Amino acid sequence: MIVVTRLNGTRFAVNPDLIERIHESPDTHLVTLDGAAYVVLESLAEVVELIADYRAYVLSKARDFPAVTGYPLSLVPPSDPEEDVRPVPEPPRK
Repeated sequence: MIVVTRLNGTRFAVNPDLIERIHESPDTHLVTLDGAAYVVLESLAEVVELIADYRAYVLSKARDFPAVTGYPLSLVPPSDPEEDVRPVPEPPRK
């Protein structure tokens, strides 16, 4: 979450992954994916910097997690549709 300031001075947090666009006209408007709009004191450049800092923070925290062993990730090869014929279960009888 990034913390921004409303025009009346109150601060609130917004999920930067839900911000669709930011524009200045001259106030800075944050518009979220669901259409909600917020007018904030921070400039467009400041909001973009807050988002970049937040994402850098998330990446740095992810690096701190210990490596998980025993469950290697791999791609599952696509199966041949002719080989992947499974019987269709019959519906229960009454």
